[in-house]
Amino acid sequence: MQLSHRITHLTGGGSDGWDVFYRARRMKAEGVPVTELTIGEHDIGTHASILAAMNASAKGGHTGYAMVPGVASLRETVAKRIEEQTGVPTTADNVMITPGGQAALFAAHAATCNAGDTALYLDPYYATYPGTIRGVGAVAKAVQTHAEDAFQPRAADIDAAAEGAVSLLINSPNNPTGVVYSRQTLDGIAEVCKARDLWLISDEVYDTQVWEGEHISPRALPGMAERTLVVGSMSKSHAMTGSRCGWIVGPTEVITHLINLATHTTYGVPGFIQDAADFALNAGDELEAEVAAPFRRRRLLAKDILAGQNTISLVPAQGAMYLMLDVRATGMSGEDFANALLDAHHIAVMPGESFGQAAAGHIRVAMTIADEEFAKALQTLCAFATERANTVAAQ
Repeated sequence: MQLSHRITHLTGGGSDGWDVFYRARRMKAEGVPVTELTIGEHDIGTHASILAAMNASAKGGHTGYAMVPGVASLRETVAKRIEEQTGVPTTADNVMITPGGQAALFAAHAATCNAGDTALYLDPYYATYPGTIRGVGAVAKAVQTHAEDAFQPRAADIDAAAEGAVSLLINSPNNPTGVVYSRQTLDGIAEVCKARDLWLISDEVYDTQVWEGEHISPRALPGMAERTLVVGSMSKSHAMTGSRCGWIVGPTEVITHLINLATHTTYGVPGFIQDAADFALNAGDELEAEVAAPFRRRRLLAKDILAGQNTISLVPAQGAMYLMLDVRATGMSGEDFANALLDAHHIAVMPGESFGQAAAGHIRVAMTIADEEFAKALQTLCAFATERANTVAAQ
């Protein structure tokens, strides 16, 4: 007997990009004190008021099967949120609740791609993107962005890759780069999608973490609502990563078919989780700002620290909970730098190569530990990089 090609080739036959992270976790399990700046996990827990709403819902009996499309009140709340963001009329029929944003990404590609179709995504990318595309039987094709453009995608590059493709996946604010796509960038993407008849899958899970510029959903652009699927989540905006509650928003015909898919796969999200999410979304901007505040603060802290050296450069950190740092002056790849830093100082960061080749020579730093510890780790990282760069210069 054999396993399916689809399941055995999710990672494309190579590494899944998490090798340094796994090594750091093994070191911690062996008792080594590792400072983790790897994954996007808040250092604060889910707010007590959200947990209280979850508890009240569960105790109130909402622990059985929930409606597969999602609880009506939450679908309506999400619809209202998306309509306010985009100006596009949106109802509950445009919304399906999913077990986190990752399930929504899979559903979006299942809806838009037949087996063997080409699906585009931008490099650098969140590590699950190509595997998600392969998981629905499509062919994952990366379109490189460029460090010299601060990783803003070029419409011409997308257009050049789009022959025969059926979809394009984008993410703004972006993980891993921290870049927020400009209106000019999104207009260019929209024009390519319309000219090439592409579905646009827009991962907007970091929409509450914008430090510079503004978040623009491509669903708001002329002629794009009918071809855009928006992915959202409670994970980043409300520190509900473990609750696994997200959504997909799109044309009603798409949502109808995705409800059929969910019936045969996830069969919905627990009702008490959805009730807590509904409470959280209705709690207002203050709660979202409270969750985002540590990252806003640490970004400014990082900019001050990085201004005191000239080895590492910072990709414009406009949004999300990450810093993308250029370490090419050390003469090392991002992967070599991350492994050497882990060995020398027990500080774990993600190599840029974990997110594609466009970010080679970079590392991603998650701003997810307490301010004082974060500052100390970043100062150590900078000193390590300067030491390595000086060694290269002396050779």
